[in-house]
Amino acid sequence: MKPKLTLVPVKTRVLTDDDRIVEAVEQYGGHLVGSDDIVCVAESVVAITQGEFTRPELLRPSWQARLMNRFVPAEGSMASVYGMQSAMEKEGEWKMLFWFVVGFIAKLFGRRGVWYAHCRQASFVDDVTGTMPPFDKCIVYGPRDADRVCDEMVKRLGCYGAVVADVNDLKRSAVLGKSRGIDAAEVAQILIDNPFGNAGEMTPIVIIKDYAAVARAARG
Repeated sequence: MKPKLTLVPVKTRVLTDDDRIVEAVEQYGGHLVGSDDIVCVAESVVAITQGEFTRPELLRPSWQARLMNRFVPAEGSMASVYGMQSAMEKEGEWKMLFWFVVGFIAKLFGRRGVWYAHCRQASFVDDVTGTMPPFDKCIVYGPRDADRVCDEMVKRLGCYGAVVADVNDLKRSAVLGKSRGIDAAEVAQILIDNPFGNAGEMTPIVIIKDYAAVARAARG
């Protein structure tokens, strides 16, 4: 009988910047992880444990942020002037404005995503996230060194692989960091139905059980 791919959400307490993400994953999910599994962690929780967050009231939106905010769709983190300013705190105001203009021109010629490609925090920032208090009123940046975090999880847990993923309920799924040898696009598709729960569910860790075994069976 061929092994079946199963997603197992792992419940935790509220993780904060006092925690170390790899140690937290081991504490709450280590006993569930096998050598054929992939461990997936929500990007916002990784960022929070790294201290990569701020509060809107601490930001003073610049004229660049207010200008660009007028031209973005009324959805997503960049629709808020505070979300825009928070990205600028990481990327730089003039860099953001420059690539915004270049991206606008590129879009006229049918090329999309230029701004986000050169100013990654514009796509990583979560403006007032759905995480549990005290972070539900915070703006959360993208995680640092996501690939390194994943390699550390593999080394600590002995699993087949690990990813840091950005997934939502709108069928948008992306892998922001991965351990060596993992197919990011394939894992993003596996997570497309958003098995994470960063709010009241408190399940920011998901284990893809028997991933390597299923892959071996598929090959023959």
